[in-house]
Amino acid sequence: MNRKILPAVLVLLALCALLIFLGLRHDAAPAQGGNSPQEENQTQQTAVQEPITATLAVCGDIMSHTPQTNDAYDTATDSYSYLPCFQYVRPWIENADYAVANFETTLNGPPYSGYPQFCAPDALAYGVQAIGFDLVTTANNHCMDKGYNGLVRTLDTLDAAGLKHVGTYRTQEEFDANKGVVMADVGGISVAFLGYTYGTNGIPVAQDKNFSLNRFNTDYQAECVTLDQEKLKNELAYAESLNADLIAVMIHWGIEYQTTQNDYQNQVADFLISNGADLILGSHSHVPQPMGTRTVTLDDGTTRSGFVCYSLGNFVSNQSPATVNVNYTDTTAVLNLELTKNFETNETTVSNVNYVPLLVLNRGAGVQDQYLILDVNAAMAEYQAGNKALVTDAVYSKLEYALKGCHTILGEEYDTAGSPPASSAA
Repeated sequence: MNRKILPAVLVLLALCALLIFLGLRHDAAPAQGGNSPQEENQTQQTAVQEPITATLAVCGDIMSHTPQTNDAYDTATDSYSYLPCFQYVRPWIENADYAVANFETTLNGPPYSGYPQFCAPDALAYGVQAIGFDLVTTANNHCMDKGYNGLVRTLDTLDAAGLKHVGTYRTQEEFDANKGVVMADVGGISVAFLGYTYGTNGIPVAQDKNFSLNRFNTDYQAECVTLDQEKLKNELAYAESLNADLIAVMIHWGIEYQTTQNDYQNQVADFLISNGADLILGSHSHVPQPMGTRTVTLDDGTTRSGFVCYSLGNFVSNQSPATVNVNYTDTTAVLNLELTKNFETNETTVSNVNYVPLLVLNRGAGVQDQYLILDVNAAMAEYQAGNKALVTDAVYSKLEYALKGCHTILGEEYDTAGSPPASSAA
């Protein structure tokens, strides 16, 4: 070999050896302050995300009879506001991760009207949204009170107020976009909501507007006892295809003023649970009805369970024993469903159930803020502490009766037992 070339070759070999050595050290040593790729992969495989817990608040019928509409009017500003009525129950709605109710009136603009064909000021929607409600079902027996145009304007107004809605639709395309399913993020837990009504008080839905209202009966203008199994199966199957953690059906059903569910409600509940419903949230009776877990046996012999609340009565209305001669029409509750998602088992369950007993207090005509929704436990505690400015002896008797009704119908074991947020006391 040429002697002049030899030194250059030796230098080149030395550089190669050094580079190889440094490369081996880099591969062998973990990054400063971290783990090796192998260790990081093992950590990712063994780490399990902690369960998520969230609260879904459920309320009953939101109504506006004519005396309520009059009470909401402010002559000084020539405007309407329902916020004073909600002031004592508001914290329970705001503190939930998600809150739902039945919106049982239309928003068709003036002139306003009460029973039998409801039309409330737009302020009702804005007030409901302001206190923390996220979604309302509009599928009920009064949604067609002002016809298809009233149904459309109601949805337009709810949209403007920032309230999601389920159960009624403006166009076929609007329904087809999600098959009537509204997906909601409830504190990190996905819930698919569907909404249905038994009927429309005999008001027909035009054939070319059949898409506008979800009905669970095929005979919605007659006996209302023939379940539309094909529709329900298809829409529940679609909800399952979305891979929601839970499926919730908001349903308008049952017999008015009955404090227990009837056989047909049980049949409908069983069908819904069998076909994928995890939560069934009922309305229409205007008085509370029972709640609890219901288990059905499937065709293959396995069982499936769902939580059913048959009704929570009137969240707000003019109805009371004095106005309609029916007990518990002024008795209601905020139902708090604790939902837990377990990432290890990939299951989401109702991990806890409690409710806040409420009384819709009608203070009489001519009184400012005639209607107030009172937290029963908190208001009774105020009275017992000597504060009788709002809770008089007569009001206290009504609170006691409402509490008895809630305990008898909904179950005393689910009562929050007087532990509301501090700001909700009357």
